[in-house]
Amino acid sequence: MLLDIKKDYSWAVVVPTSMGVRICPAEGQTVASSNMFRMQATSAETNVASISSYLGLPVKVLTTFVKDSQIASFIKQDLRSRGMAFEGKDVEKGGPWGYRHQFNIADSGIGSRGPRVENDRAGEVGRTLSIEDFDVDRIFGKEGVGILHLSGLIAALSPETSKFCLELARAAKKYGTAISFDLNYRATFWKGREEELSAVFSEIASNADILVGNEEDFQLCLGIKGPEAGGKDIASKIDSFKEMIGRVKEAYPNAKVFATTLRQVINANTHLWGAIMLAGDQWQVVEPREIRVLDRIGGGDGFVGGLLYAVIKGWETEKWIQFGWASGALATTFLTDYAQPADEDMVWSVWSGNARVKR
Repeated sequence: MLLDIKKDYSWAVVVPTSMGVRICPAEGQTVASSNMFRMQATSAETNVASISSYLGLPVKVLTTFVKDSQIASFIKQDLRSRGMAFEGKDVEKGGPWGYRHQFNIADSGIGSRGPRVENDRAGEVGRTLSIEDFDVDRIFGKEGVGILHLSGLIAALSPETSKFCLELARAAKKYGTAISFDLNYRATFWKGREEELSAVFSEIASNADILVGNEEDFQLCLGIKGPEAGGKDIASKIDSFKEMIGRVKEAYPNAKVFATTLRQVINANTHLWGAIMLAGDQWQVVEPREIRVLDRIGGGDGFVGGLLYAVIKGWETEKWIQFGWASGALATTFLTDYAQPADEDMVWSVWSGNARVKR
């Protein structure tokens, strides 16, 4: 079997994350032109885990909260509504200049106007995440975990979270839990910490069973040469993406699955969406297909979430990339930055292009 996923788990997926809120103007307007906004609880890692939780698998979120914060209460209630269990320390706020949950302020764009995103992470409580705040022997040993999903966003958030992710990866390896690592490079997180983070990411990648990233992620996080720049037709670069993944496999031979998404933006509401996966020695490719986009944020997370769900379910590898592609496409049809599949059939209908009414 390509991936040996634990069957006797309490948690199909565990994700460490820093929770925040996303604030969006209504009806496709810009932030500056709006006076009405909607708010949602958010993080890239819970975006991934939402595919499994909405489809009935047990998910646990490892995070941290601001004590006696209404925003923290809002986030906890949101996680409960998604069927996610969570645990984490309640950190004293420390006054008006103390800790808080991050704010993500974003519009979705429309037509020829692309989306704009602003992150306010000052005082982010998630930067304090520490392995000492969790009983990893209980979580991975006694309870059991199918897949630990790690994100480069959390691994690079602070020196504390870098250590936290390393220790989680080591604990998962010790107890036979599969490790998924989405590199998620962010230049602002890496500035001034390049040498430190290169070592951290390399160790996590060396222990990972599943590695996910785009050309920038693999190049800037792991030093792997990416596809040649230039050209607008993403489909014409598939062979060069395969070559890149081959170089990643050579550098990190312990991993069994390597995946990347392909996106070409026609306009804010029309994208070409594809994916490439190497599972063992088998290539699986979804040629870029046109999808309609309501809000692009979270599409990549949806892909990873669908891929992990398919892996946990024990499907054949061909279905891993198909379900991942469709979950990512589904995520872009929601105003939330995560997909909310009613059942597997909703995802497979996206894959098959069946948008007929279901009664």
